Amino acid sequence: MINKIVDSAAEAVAGIFDGATVMISGFGEAGSPVELIHALVDQGAKNLTVVSNNAGSGHVGLAALIENRQVSKIICSFPRTTISVVFPEIYRRGEIELELVPQGTLAERIRAGGAGIPAFYTPASVNTPLAEGKEVRSFNGRDYVLEHAIKADFSLVKCHTTDKFGNLVYNKTARNFGPVMCMAAKTTIVQARRIVELGEIDPECVVTPGIFVHRVVEVSNPADESKLVAEERRYPWT
Repeated sequence: MINKIVDSAAEAVAGIFDGATVMISGFGEAGSPVELIHALVDQGAKNLTVVSNNAGSGHVGLAALIENRQVSKIICSFPRTTISVVFPEIYRRGEIELELVPQGTLAERIRAGGAGIPAFYTPASVNTPLAEGKEVRSFNGRDYVLEHAIKADFSLVKCHTTDKFGNLVYNKTARNFGPVMCMAAKTTIVQARRIVELGEIDPECVVTPGIFVHRVVEVSNPADESKLVAEERRYPWT
């Protein structure tokens, strides 16, 4: 067993290289690893391909990474909301590439990547622009589109509680993408609200076992992303 704890968010994201594919967990404040993302902004890796449920809100978190021109492509299912201000403008200027994926398909592509499944067929997106150029086959009289698995060099994930070996417990919607992203990356980096002693987590409550986790940093008082967006603050890490 290996102690996965590192001392800072900066140390946690060290080694993320230019051109890397980075998965970023989300579903709101419960799962958005804001401190890890801002540490990556400071670290400066560029030409990143980001896989995320969304394209960021306001000027914080993923939006800050995009605004700093560190992301060349984003693969997501929900690129624009009423509070998305950064991505739409940069996309309209042709400065970032978007691969739009139905949300269930996105989750399954990531899960497949972690499970060693190279591709699968799904009825989602049949007869839509999202199916253009993709193989379509009929099973039992219904058409299905071939979708390929997604893997990443790194995953940035937020959990509620972990121990030093990286056994993770999540908070509510953080479970939507966090667990599958941990499995689909070569290096999984986690920020946790609490790091507890070994044995304090009931094994029956562990969602992601430590075998899928490589670095853990404690952020006991994480930024409230929705509050920062509401206040229109740009760079809360400075």
